[in-house]
Amino acid sequence: MAKDSTAIDLSKLDPPIALGKKQFGGGDRPPPVRPSVPVGANAWLAVVMFLGAEAMFFAGLIGAYLVFRVGATIWPPAFQPRLPIVVTGINTVILLASALTMRLAIAPVTRGDSSRLVRWLGVTALLGAIFLLVQGYEWLELIRFGLTVSSSVYGGLFYTLIGFHAVHVLGAMVWLAVVLVLARKGRYSKANHTGLQTCAMYWTFVVALWPILYGLVYLY
Repeated sequence: MAKDSTAIDLSKLDPPIALGKKQFGGGDRPPPVRPSVPVGANAWLAVVMFLGAEAMFFAGLIGAYLVFRVGATIWPPAFQPRLPIVVTGINTVILLASALTMRLAIAPVTRGDSSRLVRWLGVTALLGAIFLLVQGYEWLELIRFGLTVSSSVYGGLFYTLIGFHAVHVLGAMVWLAVVLVLARKGRYSKANHTGLQTCAMYWTFVVALWPILYGLVYLY
């Protein structure tokens, strides 16, 4: 014997539910969802993570240097040439000045003024090139006086720590050259300057790292 259907006729409910219309289970309509605002551009976040990795890399090199430096009774070792403190100190000032010129380049862009961008980027590149040239001349003189990678642990640590920094400055120079070419083409503005900003972040990192290395390797 067939049983009667147990289905509910929605039209007979109190109040009736209109078929075909969306309802919210007796509750209020949910508030609109606010769009999530990113912390920064993807390129900016990528450079931040990259600089974090670079900081850990140099922290490892500095830690290795300190192990040998603290454990040595005489430093630098005997019969090894002494590092040019005065010349490198002047070179340090030159590199620090490049951080200022980089700041002078990007600060007006964030306010909508790009008229002096190319000029200050050019000055920054020039200061960076001078720093590398002085470093290269210094290395040639040290090698001529007998300080090489294989001459002692002192030489190996010096060229490893200072050499990696020089490689980073060279990489920053290449990046800066690309940004300078794009700046000449008018690519950067108040609304679009992420590429310029990330280049400035990396340049500031290599500049800020150098006084630490100078004080540790040349003065300590």
